[in-house]
Amino acid sequence: MRDFSKHKRIVIKIGSSSITHSETGGADLIRIEKLVRELTDLHNGGKDVILVSSGAISVGLKAANIKDVYYNGETNSDGRDDKLQIKQAAAAIGQARLMMIYQKIFSEYNQLTAQVLMTKRTVRNDLNRYNAQNTFSELLKLGVIPVVNENDTISTYEIQLGDNDTLSAMVTALTGADLLILLSDIDGLFTDDPRRNPDAEFIPEITDLTGDVDSYGKKSTGSESGTGGMATKLKAAHIAISSGADMIIANANDLNNIHRIIAGEEIGTYIHAKKTPDFYLPDYLEDD
Repeated sequence: MRDFSKHKRIVIKIGSSSITHSETGGADLIRIEKLVRELTDLHNGGKDVILVSSGAISVGLKAANIKDVYYNGETNSDGRDDKLQIKQAAAAIGQARLMMIYQKIFSEYNQLTAQVLMTKRTVRNDLNRYNAQNTFSELLKLGVIPVVNENDTISTYEIQLGDNDTLSAMVTALTGADLLILLSDIDGLFTDDPRRNPDAEFIPEITDLTGDVDSYGKKSTGSESGTGGMATKLKAAHIAISSGADMIIANANDLNNIHRIIAGEEIGTYIHAKKTPDFYLPDYLEDD
């Protein structure tokens, strides 16, 4: 029996495909409302809650009626990357829209929320990291549920974290959270991609992240606007558990899984915390 009843601070990450319509990329308001209700109820139960949410680029592309950006991006003769610039513009449009949706629905439950945008520099630079920690600490003291995303509007290769699985693990470590829940389009970790291999076996629990476990990671994702796959989730797991947090990889198809996980139901893959004594967050960033 899993027991997360004493876990005080919880980070929940949800992917783009879980809160947008696959046909259009537009925001799935029904699913977002369910997510907000789950998070607010968790907060009402006495937990600190932080949401790491993808979806800004997808929502922005839909709003601006931009199509096929993930296939047709070109690098111009002057070195500009059209694909990157379009994604940055879409993020600027979509982040504002997505946050407006979150603000509106959270307010219906009388729950304060706030936006926090981060890049690799937020974590790598000691002063920036210290300031970010203070911001999160104060927001949580005020009873706010922060909504976190990478600052894709200004992110370039040199400063981007690259995926929100990694970002959520960084936030977990930065805030000293007890539990990270990665909500995805798959039930948890398998020995192979179950969508391609029907003989893939589900792994309900991991007590030690070995090289064999890492080999199960697949660099695949179910959506064009997503950037994560099982490989990024395992990378995130190394960061989270080394910081002292437990981690769950679970399916976002049923958002009721959130309160079921906290209640101890055996949902998803449970990866046990294994704190590294000399844990230092910037060590887990890839070199620029």
